[in-house]
Amino acid sequence: MTRNLFQTYALNDTLSLKNRILMAPLTRCMADDELVPTQAMADYYARRAEAGLIISEATIIRPDGQGFPNTPGLFTPAQIDGWRVVTDAVHQAGGKMFAQLWHTGRVAHPHFFQNSGSTDVIAPSAVGVEGSVPRMRELTYQTPKAVTADEISQLVEDYAQAAANAIDAGFDGVEIHAANGYLIDQFLHHDSNRRTDEYGETVENMSRFALEVVDATVARIGNDRTALRVSPGAYVNLAGDNRDRDVFDYLLPELEKRNLAFLHIGIFDDAMEFDYLGGSASSYVRSIYTKTLVGVGSYSAETGSNAIAADKFDLLAIGRPFIANPDFVELVREGKAVVEYSEEMLASLV
Repeated sequence: MTRNLFQTYALNDTLSLKNRILMAPLTRCMADDELVPTQAMADYYARRAEAGLIISEATIIRPDGQGFPNTPGLFTPAQIDGWRVVTDAVHQAGGKMFAQLWHTGRVAHPHFFQNSGSTDVIAPSAVGVEGSVPRMRELTYQTPKAVTADEISQLVEDYAQAAANAIDAGFDGVEIHAANGYLIDQFLHHDSNRRTDEYGETVENMSRFALEVVDATVARIGNDRTALRVSPGAYVNLAGDNRDRDVFDYLLPELEKRNLAFLHIGIFDDAMEFDYLGGSASSYVRSIYTKTLVGVGSYSAETGSNAIAADKFDLLAIGRPFIANPDFVELVREGKAVVEYSEEMLASLV
């Protein structure tokens, strides 16, 4: 039974969801060469508007944040206008949509922003990661430049401006991407943060950038329209460290004080367990964070429904099945089989 997935859910006094199924952020690389959302993207999202909330694909806050080809931005007037076409289509179809705000940090590549005035890849520390750019494997990651305190202040402003741009573009709110080994997450893990200034070493310092971004965003658009995604367990482009738990033991209560729209776990498979978290990422976060929590990571409608019933989280984000099944919500509601996602079908799915 999946009946609980079709209950309405009030995120706060401002936003209420028609069901508990969220469309997870899914990078599709469908923007044009100027990183402007396309009509195909508007059609793609509108077809999935039966979700209680759509979280957009990760969207770049400024040029040096790009680490994938043809991923959309939210920093030029044309990009804002392009997103407005998308959000209008989603709203006309009865849906709600948050923009996920993104900077890839040390897994960015200057190939994408070499004409922007800077070719520096930036990160908390000058510590690189092995690997290459998805969909463009000939581009290998470079050793990043450690950002200065002044540059961090500018990044905070740029996140807040991107949030304001998202509201101008018609989004109902934003989810700040602080997970999955990207820039904010890099500050939160010892593997990538080797700083000795006010942004490193101690749990308060390592959490500072994330909280500054959250606070600046809340100041611009309100806490009721601000959400965050976190990955307390390092598992992609990061090595785990037992000390990471201490960082999140401090960060999560601080986030709870902010009364955000929701907190979203960043994990590909929530069955993964982390020794230093004492289990899965979601169970660890739930043990500390009591407000609205979004679970994700290889759940089906049935297993996600069971997890909500067991109070493991409050809302269920569905990823790849939403790519393969634009009508995922209707299929689940009617008890019909969903099409299984496969990489082979990816190019044809809109």
